[in-house]
Amino acid sequence: MKNLITMALMALCLHAAAQTKGYQPGSVVPELSLKNVDNKMVSFKDYKDARGYIVVFTCNTCPVSQAYEERLIKLHKDYAAKGFPVIAINPNDPEVSGGDDFKLMQERAKSKGFPFAYLFDPGQTVTRQFGAERTPHVYLLSKDSDAIKVEYIGAIDNDPENTGTERKAFLEDALKALLSGNKPVVTFTKAVGCGVKFKG
Repeated sequence: MKNLITMALMALCLHAAAQTKGYQPGSVVPELSLKNVDNKMVSFKDYKDARGYIVVFTCNTCPVSQAYEERLIKLHKDYAAKGFPVIAINPNDPEVSGGDDFKLMQERAKSKGFPFAYLFDPGQTVTRQFGAERTPHVYLLSKDSDAIKVEYIGAIDNDPENTGTERKAFLEDALKALLSGNKPVVTFTKAVGCGVKFKG
């Protein structure tokens, strides 16, 4: 009996690990549909001219996310017209992180003038599918006629404190490679920021 319980617990642990592992470079990503701060539902298919997407898990409350807000605005302004819009998703559970509820997301987006979608993930379903663990945590996706695929996962750059000194622009390097018809040389870096606030 003990062996059966142990085996069941191990199976549950392995299942949970598989669930939280999320996407890897090369993974195919299914369609999503989440509510934007303008109360409209947003999907990948809404971006008719997109060649891909800069999906970034970010939030209101993390100081590291806040330090990257202006850089995300610039990334959207620089790359949306080239086919790579920023799509921000708040991964935090609002019951665990009160400053990340939908109303406060709306206020933050308005006060900062976000030109990109800022989506709410009820139940953190999409967050778990992606495997996002930090804020900010970036997933650069490419789109072709067959599928949406992960090309790069990790940090926006190596400068969370925004010093500008010896900055390595991991995400922009990957974007430039895709725009040149190549694959990114670096496909994974460690995301640095606050841990995602999961419920339970």
